[in-house]
Amino acid sequence: MLGPLEAWHDHTAVPLGDQQQRFILVVLLLHANKPVSPERITEIVWQGNPDRRSLVRSYIKRLRTAFEPTDAEIETTATGYVLRVDEDQIDTVRFDRLRGEAALAQQDNDQRRAIDLLREAVALWRGRFLDDIDIDRVGGAEVFVPTESYHDALGDLAELELVTGDHRSARDRMRRATRTSPDHQKYAELLMRALIAGGDGAGALRVFDTASGALAESGIEPGTVLRNLAERARRGEPASSLPSRPGAFTGRSDELDKIAAAAAGSDERRAVWISGPPGVGKSDLAVEAAHRLRDRFPDGQLLVRLNGFTPNVAPMSVSDALSQLLTDLGVPAEQIPDTVGRKATVYQSRLYGTKTLVVLDNAASPEQIRPLLPETRECFAVVTSRKMGEPDISDHVRLAPMPAGDASALFQRLTNGSSRVRGRSADVAGLVKRCGYMPVSITVAAALLRKHDRWSLDYLIGQLDDTGAWREDGAAIHASYRQLDAHQQQVFRLFGHLPGPDVDIVGAAALIGTDIAVTRKLLHDLHEVCLLEEVAPERYQMLDSIKEFAALEPPSAGALERLLDFYLVTLADAVNVAYPFDRAALPSVERESPRSLRFALEDEAMAWIIAERDNLMAAIKQADSDRAWLLASLIWRHFNTANRIDDWIDAVSSVRPDGDYGRAHVLYRLSIANDRRGRHTEALDLAGQALACWTRLGDVAGEAAALCAIGISEMQLGPHDEAMRHVEAALAKYEQCGDVRGQGHALSLLGYLNEQHGRYEVAVAQQEAAVRFLRESGHRQGLAHVLNNLGANQQHLGMLEEAILHHLEAHEIAVELDDLCVAAYALTNIADAHRLAGRFPEAVHHHDLAARAAAGLADAELRGSLLRDRAATEKDRGRPGAALLLYQELLDVATGTGNRTHESYGQIGAARTLHALGRHAEAVAHWEMAEAVYRELDQPEAEEVRRERAELTCACGQR
Repeated sequence: MLGPLEAWHDHTAVPLGDQQQRFILVVLLLHANKPVSPERITEIVWQGNPDRRSLVRSYIKRLRTAFEPTDAEIETTATGYVLRVDEDQIDTVRFDRLRGEAALAQQDNDQRRAIDLLREAVALWRGRFLDDIDIDRVGGAEVFVPTESYHDALGDLAELELVTGDHRSARDRMRRATRTSPDHQKYAELLMRALIAGGDGAGALRVFDTASGALAESGIEPGTVLRNLAERARRGEPASSLPSRPGAFTGRSDELDKIAAAAAGSDERRAVWISGPPGVGKSDLAVEAAHRLRDRFPDGQLLVRLNGFTPNVAPMSVSDALSQLLTDLGVPAEQIPDTVGRKATVYQSRLYGTKTLVVLDNAASPEQIRPLLPETRECFAVVTSRKMGEPDISDHVRLAPMPAGDASALFQRLTNGSSRVRGRSADVAGLVKRCGYMPVSITVAAALLRKHDRWSLDYLIGQLDDTGAWREDGAAIHASYRQLDAHQQQVFRLFGHLPGPDVDIVGAAALIGTDIAVTRKLLHDLHEVCLLEEVAPERYQMLDSIKEFAALEPPSAGALERLLDFYLVTLADAVNVAYPFDRAALPSVERESPRSLRFALEDEAMAWIIAERDNLMAAIKQADSDRAWLLASLIWRHFNTANRIDDWIDAVSSVRPDGDYGRAHVLYRLSIANDRRGRHTEALDLAGQALACWTRLGDVAGEAAALCAIGISEMQLGPHDEAMRHVEAALAKYEQCGDVRGQGHALSLLGYLNEQHGRYEVAVAQQEAAVRFLRESGHRQGLAHVLNNLGANQQHLGMLEEAILHHLEAHEIAVELDDLCVAAYALTNIADAHRLAGRFPEAVHHHDLAARAAAGLADAELRGSLLRDRAATEKDRGRPGAALLLYQELLDVATGTGNRTHESYGQIGAARTLHALGRHAEAVAHWEMAEAVYRELDQPEAEEVRRERAELTCACGQR
């Protein structure tokens, strides 16, 4: 029945008679081994024609004759006719049985058998179900049509073929399937995955385009999975941040089997937690397991080191971990949201529909990793920690020291079967026992023997025995340390106190106080005996279990200060080059470092900041107060531009500058950060404290910056006359010190304030002057903001086409700078211009583009602007219900941030929209609040609202 109706016996077709006879046969097949009365057969086949009952008997007789040579027979019983047949001879029944057996095979992790069973199942299909039978003549809606089951089986089979690496079979199978069902998203997903696995990214994109077109005909957008696959096809290789497989990995077969079983299972806990003492090999086991599971998780394998127990390094925050994972998944830095919640949302959406493995190494606690665990059942996480995991999170693998036999085998492998070891199994057993059966210690001991080719095994054992009071599993590390010369020992100890997870060759030279060549030799020597790991070319880290030993003694005097000065002086130069427009606002750095780097190109400077970001943030927390506030102030611009405000605030939470100069710089930047987060009251207080510091110092440029920050917060909170006064004072001070960028910034703020009070010609002149200053200063990001402000004022004056040109230029600059915040402002302003021109389709299109650009950005001011502009468009194009919802959402944002300007837009918008909907009683409170807020802001709209209400005869006009 899985195709045209056919019956076969001994490779010969059984004649089934005319169409009426075939209808009756199908009815009997659908009720195989169950009686069906003649009346019921008549009702099904000849609906409404009971007189045809007499034909049933003759057709049954013919079918009996046709089945005589076969095992099937039709019996007559008291309740009707029964087709007696081995159900496995019916292809629909056999299909269901094969699918069920395949599901059981998958539960047993027997993927090969599941594939064989599903291949047999889908091969039963020769076309559409009962292709030559009118379904209405054999039961109609009562007949179960197994087409969806076929789609499921076909998809399950291709999925298994992909998991086992047979992407060509999956490709060919899905290519045929998509030809017949081009709008079947699951088929398109599987074909794209197969093509990507085969290296045909272009082919995968063609499949995406075809599926998108087919779906568009039904008014459907491609789903998240399809979009993610298309992005992966454009990006090339699947995301992977796994290190290479551990060399000479030995044993742990039971643990690997348990991890593989958990990854293959259907348990809701899509993770496994590996715990154990330091040096037991948790990270190596996780990495080895991840490599073995690559075929099961072909869409990506990510690893993030959480520093839960790394000496002298704070555990990685959830925010930073999400940022790293999003970066590894291909999300551009400027598109990574600022808040943990939004980062987590983007992270989970990126994982949705993929088969991605995430290794969370060295977790501090379950709380640290919960937001990092994939939610989709197709993904899996491997967690390592010294602590036990929670049972609701994951399966658990407790890692003990290696079994004696495996520990000996590991040592044998690491020494390459040296003649000094062969035939000495008892002595090797004693050696690995002295190492506590711990892989890290065994690795160090083997490295010692490899390096000293004149040492005998007995001599090495003697060195391990001579370790004083060191604990047993640290004997090898101590013995290796004792073989280092004084200079090497000093470097070893310094790495125990290293701020941050790693250090490059230049930073290490600064730390040690030697030149590059000597440093390279020292690090190579430590790497040779497995006391250091090279995580990237000329970038080194020390394993946590070794770092604990290295940190037992204090570092040599001045070493950490040399490294901190290297970071500080190099960062100052990098920021100067990467953000040239910000030079006047940067603190002066009077320290020196002979190893500091100098940059000629912006890209080089930015690359260094990104590469060292984690080390710089760790340095802030470990440095003395003077160095800490300088590092925090210098790196501020990078975090502000990348929309990582919360991460910066967290890093500087413990910074306490000693003097006014340092306090002023930190307080000023904290003010800007809090304003961007919508915390305007806190921002105003911080800016006021910064101004007091600058005033005591007599720093005119600093006073100007703080006055502008005060004006910005006052602008949001309400007292516009005070905001105007402070910004005008800032402009005078910027003119006094000749800061053209500052003058442009202050003029633009004045233009915005004048715009709020309806003085549009004055505002346009100020914004045009600001454009000239910012073009001169080279501050492209600031220029884009001012072009947006200029265009907004031109809209008020009816200069719509001129406004659009300025907004387009702002958008071009934003795209060039990868600044999604400025891009979103430009797009919503373009939408507003089209609204005013009555071009609603163009307005809605640009609103959608603006929302897409702003997705994930934690900027309260931007969100309020987008809601305000979209609400106005919905109202003007005759959708007051949609507009009201947007105005109410705008009021929620304004309430949360205290932004009085947004509140005024929300109140008057809600009042007018409720009035238009005839909900006058509800509108009254909004009319009154709108007038009150406008009056508090001293804006002319207060009088306009009063006059507008006076002309209304409904409840809205009653006072």
